[in-house]
Amino acid sequence: MVGRNGHGKTTLFRIIAGEEISDSGNILIPRNYRICYVKQELDFKENTILKEGMRGLPEQEHDHHWKVEKVLAGLGFSGADMQRDPGEFSGGFQVRLNLVKALVSEPDLLMLDEPTNYLDITSIRWVERFLQNWPHELMLITHDRSFMDKVVTHTMAIHRGKARKIAGNTGKLYEQIALEEEVYEKTRMNDERKQKEIELFITRFRAKARLAGMVQSRVKTLEKMEKRDKLEQVRNLDFFFRTKSFAGKQVMNARNISFSYQPDVPLIRKFNMMIGPKERICVIGKNGKGKTTLLKILAGVLAPESGDVVYHPAVTQGFYEQTNVKSLVDSRTIEEEILYSNPDVDRQHARNICGAMMFAGNNALKKIAVLSGGEKSRVMLAKLLVTPVNLLLLDEPTNHLDMESCDAMLAAIDNFDGVVIMVTHNEMFLDALAERLIVFQNDGIRVFDGTYSNFLEKGGWEEESENEPKETKSVTKNSVTKNNEEENGSAKLSKKELRRRRSEIIAERSKALKPAEQRIADIENRIDRHEKKLDTLNEAMQTASQAQDGAKIREISQSIHTCQAEIDRLFEELESLTDLLTVQNTVFEKRLEELEEMASACL
Repeated sequence: MVGRNGHGKTTLFRIIAGEEISDSGNILIPRNYRICYVKQELDFKENTILKEGMRGLPEQEHDHHWKVEKVLAGLGFSGADMQRDPGEFSGGFQVRLNLVKALVSEPDLLMLDEPTNYLDITSIRWVERFLQNWPHELMLITHDRSFMDKVVTHTMAIHRGKARKIAGNTGKLYEQIALEEEVYEKTRMNDERKQKEIELFITRFRAKARLAGMVQSRVKTLEKMEKRDKLEQVRNLDFFFRTKSFAGKQVMNARNISFSYQPDVPLIRKFNMMIGPKERICVIGKNGKGKTTLLKILAGVLAPESGDVVYHPAVTQGFYEQTNVKSLVDSRTIEEEILYSNPDVDRQHARNICGAMMFAGNNALKKIAVLSGGEKSRVMLAKLLVTPVNLLLLDEPTNHLDMESCDAMLAAIDNFDGVVIMVTHNEMFLDALAERLIVFQNDGIRVFDGTYSNFLEKGGWEEESENEPKETKSVTKNSVTKNNEEENGSAKLSKKELRRRRSEIIAERSKALKPAEQRIADIENRIDRHEKKLDTLNEAMQTASQAQDGAKIREISQSIHTCQAEIDRLFEELESLTDLLTVQNTVFEKRLEELEEMASACL
């Protein structure tokens, strides 16, 4: 279910779950049909995470703790966490525990409202895989388009006060809405034109007795015609980051950065990175591993224990951090917060920024104290837009933004002409923006030179296959059978060996396909050059024809024939190479599928 913030998505969920009463209409639910709605409210009664999670198990499975362990592990809880009290965890992990209880309860209808909030990227990917295999009905509210489109079969939108549902993802839904509104506007304009024509006829011939019948007929037609209101313009976030010019070759250099909050427990160790102009760098990893800490160090907000960060003298940075909303002054208005953020800003400029961030008119005079979390985030973004910068450091900037606002944010970052360093768990942003990655993984930190797709291809989140908890012996008949198979010496490859073989196949595929891929790229470039040459020759032929220069016409005609023949030959070679590449790639894909089947057998 998609729609703008405040348009009723959560209200509709609460009505379906029976927590609110609708003004009219009915909710029809089959007998014994169980609905589970994951709420944000916390209500813990047990003294350990595992016992609290087991509260969600169906009655007939009240002792099946391994199911709870599996889901807890997938959502980032370690083995040691299982016996800890829920009250010891942060709010984000407590919200995850609510999600765990819902997932293990196996209801007929699972209703999730923003389930990816407070989840890190590996947990989001785990929930994504879990929901793809969910055997019952699922209703989902999320502003993470990538996550939604991978999970759902149908999309429902609350738009202009009405709900509609279609088969397909968000892209298909918004295309249909745009098409319907285009048809509506064309119909409305056509109806208005017809109404004006009828009104003009009635006015001109009302006094003529012999045309009274025709006039009366048109009066009745006019009364029956439906009056269509003009669609209101839907306001979107419309903003851009102001860029300050930068002429240097090096924006920032982080040298041997180390940091820890606890003695002998280093969070960041000897991190080095040189950053050049216009780079797009994303920081990824599990929660609590140091992503925000690193961003604060790079922003100069936090001093490293050792090492240093050297900036070019011409660098002006803008820093957006999740908890910065606490810096907003409750007694100020939105307009005042923007005015006080930079001395060069006048009232008109502040109002323009307010309008761009959807605080138009008197909304700009709202006090900070009455704003929602999402509105406060928009105020923080507004303050960031005031000053021209050439370095943006953004910590999860899409939190609390609806889907349309996330799209606007993506466009603004893409159009920014400076450096962007961003912490995000949103895979759509990672796919669209990241050129380099800073990866927190396996209790370490490293720089990956490549896109997020390259990262996933070359191993990605290796621990994803290792976050399933091991079942203890003598728990169930299934686990006993599994242990007996292992004792009888069933040949099963280790996860490490499976990863090694996968890497070997990928490397072999790259080596085998590279010559053909390079040749294809070369042919495409040559075709492009010849087609441009052909365009030039055709223009020359037109000029020669107008000048009636027979000799020139013959010469150009021969050149056109030769050029076209070469283009045809290159296309034939391109087609042949593409077919060959497809066949070769299919062979390697088959080997990878067989390896994945072996991996599944080992689980």
